[in-house]
Amino acid sequence: MDKLEPLLRINLITLIIICVFIASLALGFARGASASAKQLFQLIAYGAVTVIAILLALEFSKRISPLLQTWLVDRELMIPNEKLGSIKQMYYTIITGLRDFSLFRFAAIFIPAYFAIRTLLGFALSIFVGRMSKFSMNESDKQRKTIGSGIVGMGFGSILGVARALIIIAILFVYITLQPQSSLSQYAQGSSLYQQGATQILAPFSEDFIASQVPVFTRAVEQEFRNILERKYEMIDLHIPEDIAGAAYEITKDKKTDEAKAYALYNWVGSRIVYDHEKVRLYEEENIWMEQTPEDTFQSRTGVCIDYSRLYAVMARSINLEVKVITGLGYDGRGGYGPHAWNEVYISENTMWVPLDSTWASSGGNWFNPDNFEETHIQDT
Repeated sequence: MDKLEPLLRINLITLIIICVFIASLALGFARGASASAKQLFQLIAYGAVTVIAILLALEFSKRISPLLQTWLVDRELMIPNEKLGSIKQMYYTIITGLRDFSLFRFAAIFIPAYFAIRTLLGFALSIFVGRMSKFSMNESDKQRKTIGSGIVGMGFGSILGVARALIIIAILFVYITLQPQSSLSQYAQGSSLYQQGATQILAPFSEDFIASQVPVFTRAVEQEFRNILERKYEMIDLHIPEDIAGAAYEITKDKKTDEAKAYALYNWVGSRIVYDHEKVRLYEEENIWMEQTPEDTFQSRTGVCIDYSRLYAVMARSINLEVKVITGLGYDGRGGYGPHAWNEVYISENTMWVPLDSTWASSGGNWFNPDNFEETHIQDT
């Protein structure tokens, strides 16, 4: 056991990188010079094809995206004011998302464009490689693998091993940059081989880009993802039942400002709806989720956080307030956080979005745009 202890202390990331390199050397020796050289050529060629496909797809998407948006805007899409089925909900969510959300539209163009271009270029390259291989080896080469050929093959294999190791390090480098506090990131940074590759090879070329551009892009993607989730709820709850609209009108008819109207609805939902602990128990203990519409919540006067938030959103929209359903994590009062949902409503006289949590309204305190709201609520990213 004492003899194995040093091996057990080796960082797994380091071990994987070493094994990849050794395996490349062994394969190089086994295949010989010609086959190893061919594989190295293919690695470089297919890597170049991938880069070219990305660049072409980016340029194509950049040119097509504004044209697609203009075309969709010109269609003057009218969403029917009726209860939509699941297929129509998905359709209008996708179409309006393509029209309104630039990153979503760009990704929807880029992904199929990249795979189409990559497939065509890869097919052309495979034909070229197939023809080249007929001339690269004669019959005697195929039948005879000398030790010298194996040694040369190991040389090519070492180059392949370094390339493969760098690919592993590059993937970890990007992940660690985006998730520096994760357990995998901290473990990977304990690898001496990773540290050398990342700091001496990758960082000098990419540090400025990673530090300045990736966080900005990541935040943009997170915001776009939230927008699409919000659009999904808008489509599901597009139809406003007459009894809900009537109640919202009665609650706010004497209010003069958006803030007063929004607060009145917050107070009404928070005080009239009772939290459904049994629904939570069924979900947590038996994995049973009882889906309900805002109409169900309005009629039963019971629900959980997402039901409070969806009912509030429908009532707010019925009196022409702009509102969002936000999902994320809420403080549980015991030092942790759990899944939660709340709202943001636009106050036109102040030209700003404000957060509110009608689920917590009955728990004491004011949860309509309090100063410490972000300390207890974390939006999904």
